[in-house]
Amino acid sequence: MGIYRGQSGLPFTSMLRVYEPLSAFSPAQQRLIIAAQERGETRDDVEEREITEALQRITRPAANPYPLVRTETFRIMAAAKTSTPDDATNLYCPSQLMIRAGLAADALAVGPNSGLAELLLIEEQRETHRERTQEAFVVEDSSGRVHTRSSTWGIPFSWFALFQESDPTEVVEVDGKIATVRVQAELRETLERARYTVANLALAAPDLDMLEEVADIILWLEEFDPNARVELDYGSVADRVFPDESPMDVRLGIECLAEGDVTGAAAAYRRLASRWIPIRQLARAS
Repeated sequence: MGIYRGQSGLPFTSMLRVYEPLSAFSPAQQRLIIAAQERGETRDDVEEREITEALQRITRPAANPYPLVRTETFRIMAAAKTSTPDDATNLYCPSQLMIRAGLAADALAVGPNSGLAELLLIEEQRETHRERTQEAFVVEDSSGRVHTRSSTWGIPFSWFALFQESDPTEVVEVDGKIATVRVQAELRETLERARYTVANLALAAPDLDMLEEVADIILWLEEFDPNARVELDYGSVADRVFPDESPMDVRLGIECLAEGDVTGAAAAYRRLASRWIPIRQLARAS
């Protein structure tokens, strides 16, 4: 891996991704995936290209943060186990940068920072990006499924409800620092854990924002192939928090609520808060 996000000066950004088997994609996307593999394109290549292009966008002479139309790229999760124990197959996650950029811009425009959006996202540029997105074949092939969710300056606690400390974990180091940590789980497992979380929160803490957030994640995950896998990519924030016990703290907190142990649930939340609030405060640091 060459340049990575921790060296780029970009904000801490974490990703929740869904990887699907080749058969879940359209014929056009399948051809792109096969061509990329024949060229020997690796995940590191995709990561480095995205960071480089992000730096180029924010340093353009004319302010325009939107990505330009280009051939879709795919991250590869190699030899991930499917539901058949003897079967091993690669799984794929499209970058979908154009779609995700448009969704992020729309969310900013209608959110509490809409005034800032008017300054940073010129309406003419937003309209041009909409037209480009409509013309790009990736929109036609995505079937409305956005494979990646992102979070800046910290990981939502609701994401940790999908994972457990026993899940396969990859630690990526560069120059003695942790570039990222990636935790993976089968989609079926993440749905089961999310539904358990929702069921217990609905009974014990129906007013928690986390209940709505996890319910929304369930609806999102149900759109994908049942043989898919879900990955939590910490990004460069991993160097600040890893080894991280957040999945365990969320699990223990939910279990305590289910048992009526409010003190235990509060202790789990305090551990989470002490770990992540300082990270989120960096967003307002000068």
